[in-house]
Amino acid sequence: MKISKQARREAKALFRGCLVNGALDEGRARLAVQKVLEFKPRGYLAMLSHFARLARLNLERRATRVEAATPLDPALQENLKTALARRYGPGLQISFAQNPALIGGLRVQVGSDVFDGSVQARLKALRDSF
Repeated sequence: MKISKQARREAKALFRGCLVNGALDEGRARLAVQKVLEFKPRGYLAMLSHFARLARLNLERRATRVEAATPLDPALQENLKTALARRYGPGLQISFAQNPALIGGLRVQVGSDVFDGSVQARLKALRDSF
C-alpha cells in the first residue's frame, strides 16, 4: 500500500507523542490507536500501518541479547544492564542466554549492533587471517 506524505507525517507525530524518555509507552500507543480508530481521519489506515512499522522498528532496536559461555553472575548482569542503558538509553529489553559454543567471552547484540568478544569469534578471525 502506498503511504502518502501526510499519513507518514501524522504517523511520525503520533509515534513521537507515544514516547516517554525515549522509549515507546505501550499504554499511550494503545490509547492513540484507539483514538485514531474512533475518529477515523482521512488516510487513517495508511497512518496506522506506518505507525505499526515505526513501533515494530523501535522494539527491534531495543531488543538486546547477551550470550555467554557460562551463566553470568547477577552483579555482572546488572553492570551490563547499566552500561548498555548508558550507551543506548533506557527501555532496553535485555535477555541473557547461555551458549557453550562461544567457549568464553561475551556476544552482545543490541538491535543491529553486534559486539562479539567471544573466543569463538577470535579463533575464527585468526583462522581467516591465515
